[in-house]
Amino acid sequence: MESGDLKIFRTVAREGSITKAAHSLNYVQSNVTNRIRLLETELGTQLFYRSSKGMKLTAAGQNLLVYADKIVILLEEAVKSAQATDIPKGPLRLGSLETTAAIHLPQLLTRYHGLYPEVELSLITSDSHELIRKIKDYELDGAFVYGPVSHEELVCRPAFEEELVLISEAKEKDLAGLLKKPLLFFGSGCSHRDRVERLLAKEGVEARHMIEFGTLEAIIGGVSAGLGVSLLPRSSISRIVQAREVHLHSIPEEFREISVVFIYRKDLFRTEAFKRFLDFLQNEGAGSEETSVHEAPEANENSAPGADASR
Repeated sequence: MESGDLKIFRTVAREGSITKAAHSLNYVQSNVTNRIRLLETELGTQLFYRSSKGMKLTAAGQNLLVYADKIVILLEEAVKSAQATDIPKGPLRLGSLETTAAIHLPQLLTRYHGLYPEVELSLITSDSHELIRKIKDYELDGAFVYGPVSHEELVCRPAFEEELVLISEAKEKDLAGLLKKPLLFFGSGCSHRDRVERLLAKEGVEARHMIEFGTLEAIIGGVSAGLGVSLLPRSSISRIVQAREVHLHSIPEEFREISVVFIYRKDLFRTEAFKRFLDFLQNEGAGSEETSVHEAPEANENSAPGADASR
């Protein structure tokens, strides 16, 4: 058994199909198929259930995956250790919530890249549940997610504080009335959904349709077109709704504040690039990247910038 076989096995297990794994690895599909079959022959056991829906691990495959993860990660860390220098360089794989990536990270990552140009930065966006999974599976070095996050394998550091507001196309001030409209969200893992369900219960409103969108701009576009309402961080709205006629509504205080945290595995091999990023976050990131929207002092409801002459 070679380490390359385990890498292929892990990829097939993660992707759930030979085709996706081959694409991810940039291998010929038949090569992946043959390597998996040879591995099963060598071990004398079936590692996958095969069906038209893809590949699913058997019990033996699940056991092997635990050790394959450890072996491959240790090999990668050994390479990183041998190549380690005091100069930050090499890959730094980050994940983020879409709203955080749009508002807080552009300037922060630009400053970091300016200081450490040899670091190969990559950033993906997703919901908190998926980003946490990717961190646990060693697919990312670190990620910005909604907190708090409590997990024995993860480190959680505070990053940014956000204020959630309800946005709508209508000027209606009655919160219960607004919440009766369809609710627009990111994918099924959106961290705001639990909060909204509790808010609906508090306001005595029965949950209505929830419509999923893939991007922040799509949600705001749907709201401005009158499709429904959405719960979003105030900072993410202030820069995007300049040209859109949408209105911001305060929500009860117990649902208003939400924290963004930076998480990573406790056993992550900390490259110089990662260590400098942690220092950078502590010294220049959290707390230095705040965006505020001015709100009429006595009002609980206001329109987007440009719709109120007092702004």
